[in-house]
Amino acid sequence: MAGCTKPPAVELKVRIVMAQSRTQAFRMRISDCLAPVPPVVSGNTPLAEAVEQMRAAAASSILIAAPSDDAAIEGIVTEQDIVRRVTFRVDATEPVRDVMTAPVELVRNDDLVFHAVARMRRHGLRHMPVVDQRDRPVGILNLDAALVAVLPQLMAQIDRLTQANTPQGLREERAAQIDVAAEMLADGVPTPDIQALLTDINQDIYRRAAELCETALRDEGWGPPPRPYCLLVLGSGGRGENYLNPDQDNGLIIADYPDEEHDGIDLYFREFSDRLTRTMDDAGMPLCKGNVMATNPVWRKTASQWRAQLDYWLRKRNLVTLRLFDIFFDFRGAHGAHQLAAALREDVAVRLKGNRPFLRAMFEKDEDFGVALGLFGRLLVERHVEAHKGELNLKLNGTLPLVDAVRALALLHGVTQTSTLQRIDALARLDVLNRDEADYLAGAYHHLTLLVLRHQMDEQRRGAPVSNYVHPRELTERERDILVDGLRAIRDLRERIHADLTGDIF
Repeated sequence: MAGCTKPPAVELKVRIVMAQSRTQAFRMRISDCLAPVPPVVSGNTPLAEAVEQMRAAAASSILIAAPSDDAAIEGIVTEQDIVRRVTFRVDATEPVRDVMTAPVELVRNDDLVFHAVARMRRHGLRHMPVVDQRDRPVGILNLDAALVAVLPQLMAQIDRLTQANTPQGLREERAAQIDVAAEMLADGVPTPDIQALLTDINQDIYRRAAELCETALRDEGWGPPPRPYCLLVLGSGGRGENYLNPDQDNGLIIADYPDEEHDGIDLYFREFSDRLTRTMDDAGMPLCKGNVMATNPVWRKTASQWRAQLDYWLRKRNLVTLRLFDIFFDFRGAHGAHQLAAALREDVAVRLKGNRPFLRAMFEKDEDFGVALGLFGRLLVERHVEAHKGELNLKLNGTLPLVDAVRALALLHGVTQTSTLQRIDALARLDVLNRDEADYLAGAYHHLTLLVLRHQMDEQRRGAPVSNYVHPRELTERERDILVDGLRAIRDLRERIHADLTGDIF
C-alpha cells in the first residue's frame, strides 16, 4: 500500500539481518568459498596439453608446480592469459612455464576473505591459489565468488581495513579495526570472533610491514632475504586472542644455513628485525617492554637453533626459562615460510606430550595467580594497585589462569591447536574434559572476554587508558552470577590439574 511504513518489528529484523551480514563478511575464511584445486602441471608440460587439462577439468586456471618441491606453486596460467597472451602468438608445443605468471600471489585457506579480496583488487588479480600451512595447494579463490561472498556494500569497510601498503596506510588500518570491532560487539557477535578478527588484522599489518621492510632493504642494496624465514607472533596474538591495543610479541624462524655464512645472513635479519619492530610501533603497536621481539637474539633463530633452544629450556626448568617457554608456546606464523612454523609446532607437541615433570614446573610457577574468587563465591578485587583498587583484574585473575590451565592439559595430551577454545574442544573430543567441564570452561572464556572487551571499548571511547580491570558495579546481577560460575569452573580445573601433575590433593 502506497505510503505505508513497515511495522517496527519488521524494521528491527531487517536491521538485525543487515548487521549480521556486515559482520559475518569480516569473519569469513577462505575455506568458506574456495573452488577445488585446478590441475597442477610441471613447468615443462606442453602448452596444448596444459590447456586440455584445464578444459577437461572445467577449470578457469592451471597451476605450475615448482621443480624443486612438489608441494610448492611456481606460477599460474588463467583463461585470460590464454586469450590475451597465448592464442595465435605462442606455439602449442612450448612449455607452459614460458607463459605462466610468476611469482604467483598465494593465499592461505585459513586467511580472511576480505584480506584476500583487498589483495586481489590491489594487484589486479582474478584468481589466487589457496594453500595450506605447508604450502600445498588446496583450492583456488575466484574474485567474483569472493565479492559475492562479502557483498558489494561492504567494500568501503574492507578498504578501510586494508589500506595502502605504506606506513600511513598501516596506521589507518590499525585505527579502523577498533571501529569495526565496536560495531561487531554492538551487533552481538561473540567476543572470541571479535578477538580473532582483531588478531587477523594485526597479522595482516605484520605481513605488510614485513613486505615493506623487505622492499626497502632490497632497494637499498641489501638484496632479498638471504634465507627463507617465518615471522612469528607470540602470546595472545599466537592464540588469536588479541584485545585492543596489544604490544608487540614476535620472533623469527630462519631456514638453516652453513655456519660460515652466519655473519652476512644474521646482519640482514638484525636489520630487518629492527626495521620491522619500528614499523609496527609507528603503526600503533608499541614495542614490547619485556623485549620479546625479533630484535632480541633469543627470539630470532634458525630452525635448528630453535630446537636446541627447546632442549635447553626443557633441561634447565628454572623460573627464567619457564617464563620464556610460557611466552613461546602459543606462536603462530604471520608471514613468510609458514612450513617452518608448522614443523616447529609439531616438534613442540612431540617433546611436550606426556612430559609431566616439565608441565608440572610450568604449572606451578603460576599457582600464585589464582582466580578472583574467595569463600562463598565472593569476588576478590584489587587491593594493591592504587589506580584500580576495588576493581577486578579479569585478565590476571580470570582469563590467564584459564589459558594457562587449558594450555598445560593441551600440551600434556599432544594437542597442537593454540586458541583456548580450540584446545577446550580438542580436549573434550579426547575425553580429557567431559562435556560439562568443556561447556563451563568455554562459557567462562566467552563471558570473561566479553566483560573485558566491552570495558576496553568504553575506555577507548572516553579516551582513558585501556586496561583489563572491570569494576563490579559495571556488572548486572546476572553477569555477576555467570562470572562466579565461570571462575569456579576455572578454579576446579586448576585444582584437578594440580592433583594430576603432582599427585597432591589440595
